[in-house]
Amino acid sequence: MLIWFILIIVPLLFGLYAQYRVHSAYGKNIQIPSRGHITGREAAAAVMEGAGIHDVEIVRVEGQLSDHYDPTNKRLALSEQNYDGTSLAALGVSAHEAGHAIQHKEGYAMMNFRQVLVPAANFAQPVAWAILSFGILLAALLGAKALGIIMLQIGVVALTVIALFQLVTLPVEFDASRRAKVQLVNLGILGQDEMVGVNETLDAAALTYVAAFVATLGNLLYLLLMLSGGGRSRD
Repeated sequence: MLIWFILIIVPLLFGLYAQYRVHSAYGKNIQIPSRGHITGREAAAAVMEGAGIHDVEIVRVEGQLSDHYDPTNKRLALSEQNYDGTSLAALGVSAHEAGHAIQHKEGYAMMNFRQVLVPAANFAQPVAWAILSFGILLAALLGAKALGIIMLQIGVVALTVIALFQLVTLPVEFDASRRAKVQLVNLGILGQDEMVGVNETLDAAALTYVAAFVATLGNLLYLLLMLSGGGRSRD
């Protein structure tokens, strides 16, 4: 029971805390307007322009914090609050996504590696979810029978792929935020004193990626313990 609590419940609580942090930081700094009143779209365009990027489309998408950069189609998508917003949070998130566009242009190795892993991670995600939802119970009922072992092995492979993808994602996200923070100041979009709100927003967002990796790693270790028989002997 102790191992289950450490590997499953603690990462879950960490994930909930990370989600609280990002929504709290974003909700706070979305209310603080920047002195220059530049919009998120304009900030993203300026950051990319400064890096010599002229072929990326910036589009508005629905949803909150649905912002992302699509390297395949060279499209930078900003949620409505960030596309039109002039807040510190809007500029931070928009510049962060522009940071991904710069990574793409420069051929940032970790981003390229992450893109290679995308198809495998997309395939592994539903497999891992199914194993974690139903496979562990069936494996426990089946004991050491062949089918139960095979299900756990499939779960381990799927979670390993996801954990690798999430691990590679960490430096990609951290680097994009670093680039965003530097460019917002260097281009005169924000003053140094305004960066407190940007740092708070982007650092909280980065924590969610760390929490996701920790949760996946915990699930992976738990499945490995079950596969080795350690989980059953301790429960």
